Amino acid sequence: MTAENPTGPLGGHLDDDDYPAYTMGRAAEMLGTTPGFLRAIGEARLITPLRSEGGHRRYSRYQLRIAARARELVDQGTPVEAACRIVILEDQLEEAQRLNAEYRRAAASSGPPTAD
Repeated sequence: MTAENPTGPLGGHLDDDDYPAYTMGRAAEMLGTTPGFLRAIGEARLITPLRSEGGHRRYSRYQLRIAARARELVDQGTPVEAACRIVILEDQLEEAQRLNAEYRRAAASSGPPTAD
């Protein structure tokens, strides 16, 4: 097995943050929470797990990071729905800041506008 031609059950998805590799039970165990918590944040539309062919929920590493942040807030006393909204807003802010930085870099590399 080589890096250029990965084989095995994950088939090259080991570095893919969006690959749904974790079952609900494993995800809950990793987060130190219950499957009910994962269902609650799913109902609040914070994360939408993919479904296996058998209909079982599967979570990605990205989704687990989002769920872990929601759990931090809930552990601090924030209601689940509010924690989910906070995490969504934090994620949107991070994306907006990333795009802003890209636009600034692009503008800086193109130089000052010239008069025609």
